[in-house]
Amino acid sequence: MNMASNSCTYPKLTILLIILPLVSSIDFNYPAVFNFGDSNSDTGNLIAAGLGEDLDPPNGQTYFRKPSGRFSDGRLIVDFLMDAMDLPFLNAYLEAIGAPIFRKGCNFAAAGSTILPATASSVCPFSFGIQVAQFFRFKDKVQELQAKSRKSDKYIPAQDYFPKALYMFDIGQNDLAGGFYSKTLDQILASIPIILSQFEDGIAKLYDQGARNYWIHNTGPLGCLPQNIVKFGTDPSKLDGLGCVTSHNQASRLLNLQLHALCKKLQGQYQDANVTYVDIFTIKSNLISNYSRYGFEQPLMACCGYGGPPLNYDSRIACGQTKVLNGSSVTAKGCNDSTEYVNWDGIHYTEAANQYVASEILTGKYSDPPFSDKMPFLLKLKF
Repeated sequence: MNMASNSCTYPKLTILLIILPLVSSIDFNYPAVFNFGDSNSDTGNLIAAGLGEDLDPPNGQTYFRKPSGRFSDGRLIVDFLMDAMDLPFLNAYLEAIGAPIFRKGCNFAAAGSTILPATASSVCPFSFGIQVAQFFRFKDKVQELQAKSRKSDKYIPAQDYFPKALYMFDIGQNDLAGGFYSKTLDQILASIPIILSQFEDGIAKLYDQGARNYWIHNTGPLGCLPQNIVKFGTDPSKLDGLGCVTSHNQASRLLNLQLHALCKKLQGQYQDANVTYVDIFTIKSNLISNYSRYGFEQPLMACCGYGGPPLNYDSRIACGQTKVLNGSSVTAKGCNDSTEYVNWDGIHYTEAANQYVASEILTGKYSDPPFSDKMPFLLKLKF
C-alpha cells in the first residue's frame, strides 16, 4: 500500500438512479459493527498510529472537506454500508483525540495491513492477527468500564451487542500485491493456502469470543489498479482486454476461489453463525468493464496523481504531495470532477465508485448465501 482542484459534492445522478430503486432505505437489525481490514475500509487507524504516513488535501475533499484518515476523496464502502444500517460511521480504534464514541462499533482496519504477520518491511504493523487482538483488548476494556460505572454507557457497546453485532472483513489484497515485488506468480499462488489459514485462525478466535454474524469481502481486481499497471504492465502482452495486469487478476481470482471454499467450510462448521461471502471482485470488475453505463468516464486513470494520461500515476509522489522530480518541483493534483473516475489515487477508489460498489453489495445478489428474509435485516424499497 503506497500512499486542490475543484471538488464535487455528490456522485453523479446516474449512480443515484442505480441506488435508489434498490436500496434507498435499509433497516438492519445489527446493534453494532466491528470491521477488520486494510486501506479499503480504514477510517483513520494508520494515520492515527503516527507511523510517518500522512494524508494531504485533496484527500477527503468530496464529503469531509478535509483529509479524514480515509484513502479516498470521500466516503468508503464501509461508510455507505453503515449508512444503510442507519449506524454512524465507524471510529478508528487508535483514534484517541476528541473522545471517539464506540457505542455502535469500532474499526480495526489499517491501511497497508496484511493477513500474514507484518515484517520489518511492512507498511503497517497491524496485521489481521493484531487487529483481532486489538478487538479482544477493546472488548475486555468495555467489560472493565461497565463493571466500574454506567457513566461510559453512551460511549461503549452494551454487552449483548457483541454476539449480535456484524463482523466485517476486507483484507488480503496487500498479501498478494506485496508478493509481486519479490516472488514469482507460482510462489504467490502457492502462498494463498497459508494466507487463508491465518485468516481462518482469526475467524475461529472471534467465534470463540461469541461473534456470530460475518460478512467476508473477497479481493478486488488487483491488476486494474494503476499502481500495478505502471509497474508490471509495461509489456502489452501482460495485459488483458481491459488493460489490466493478467497475473495480478489471476492471483486475485485464485485467492477468491479458495476464500469462497473456506466460507462454505465455515458455514458448515459454525451452524449457529451467519457467514456471508461477498463477491467484491465481480462488482468492481463489472464497474471497470462497463464504466460508461454507470456514469464514469475514466475506468483506470487515477483522479489524483502525477504523470497525466493514460494512468496519471507515479509511485514516487502520492496524492496531494509536492516533490522535486528530475530537478523540478511537481504536485500530484486532483482532477476537476472525481465522479468521472473509478480510481482516486492509483490504488484506492473514488467516493463515487465506492458508492456504486456498496449499492451492489446491498442488492444481495453478489453474496453467498444471497440476502433473504432469514438474514437479520429488513429490506425496504422506496421508489
